[in-house]
Amino acid sequence: MRPYPFWRIGSQCLIAVLLLSNASPQTKKSSGQSPLKTVADVPLPGPAVRFDYQSLDPTTGVLYIAHMNADHLVVFDTANRKVTANIGGFARVHGVWAVPELQRLFASVTGDHEVAVFDTKLLRTVARVGPINYPDGIAYAPSSNRVFVSDEHGNTDAVIDAQANNLIKKIELGGGAGNTVYDPTWKRILVAVHEKNDLVAIDPVKLDIIGRYPLPGVKEPHGIALDVANRLAFVAGAGNHTMALVDLNSMKTLGTYPVGDDPDVLSFDPGLKLLYVSAESGDVWVYREDGKNLKALGNFSMPRAHTVCVDPKTHLVYFPLENINGHPLLRIMEPVSAPE
Repeated sequence: MRPYPFWRIGSQCLIAVLLLSNASPQTKKSSGQSPLKTVADVPLPGPAVRFDYQSLDPTTGVLYIAHMNADHLVVFDTANRKVTANIGGFARVHGVWAVPELQRLFASVTGDHEVAVFDTKLLRTVARVGPINYPDGIAYAPSSNRVFVSDEHGNTDAVIDAQANNLIKKIELGGGAGNTVYDPTWKRILVAVHEKNDLVAIDPVKLDIIGRYPLPGVKEPHGIALDVANRLAFVAGAGNHTMALVDLNSMKTLGTYPVGDDPDVLSFDPGLKLLYVSAESGDVWVYREDGKNLKALGNFSMPRAHTVCVDPKTHLVYFPLENINGHPLLRIMEPVSAPE
């Protein structure tokens, strides 16, 4: 995840956006109906400082949240809507990725230039792997039992053997690494590369780059989400608040769409065909997939709502917000209505 540009903190309050109809006083009002409504606000532990990535274990319903500037990993039970653990020792934690079949969570401990291997049953760290210059986004390739880590400032994708818990290779990308994801259909890793404005495909077994695909109309691609079934990728450009829709078969860009300023995390609900794009500006855009196109359902703003995670079973959407009335909370939302 991109470091937040502090010069923009004051300018956030000037952004005009749509509002949630039942939003808190910190959310700005605009005309029109928001595509999401608040279900619950759950207090989170720790100071009112920045969060980062989230990862949902679909087998247990446990949501893991990186409380980045608190150096903590928050473990949240989505079924009972309560925090079950708040674990320290994760210096400037960025990316988190749960691998249920291994009972492991991999976390980018960016402050220590390492990835922590966390036992999700015992709730303790069992290994540290590095050095990695600036570990950020994480993906797991089951076809090779390897973990791939975006090294945003090192211009590589770092590869970890998930059985031996050791660093086996750093794949040179030629630019800063945005998010890293796994395409299970073609069994490949995809990485957004900032300066190159392209997607890089990596063979997770041979650990070679097998393709580079330009993203016309997108600057500094960073966040990625996939619709595996419909063979689509959504890639957000942090440099020009624009998102590309990419055909995963041809790797051609089908179109571009507006999103919030400095988009960060994307999350896709395959059941409802809804895409959520959160940005550093606090803007959240919601799109509905329509064949090989996207239809904007609306956008709204919440303070620092730059990280989002959707539960594909319940269709609930999770936003950790760092400072609401001086305290952090987890805002749980749902679509106002089912897609047409």
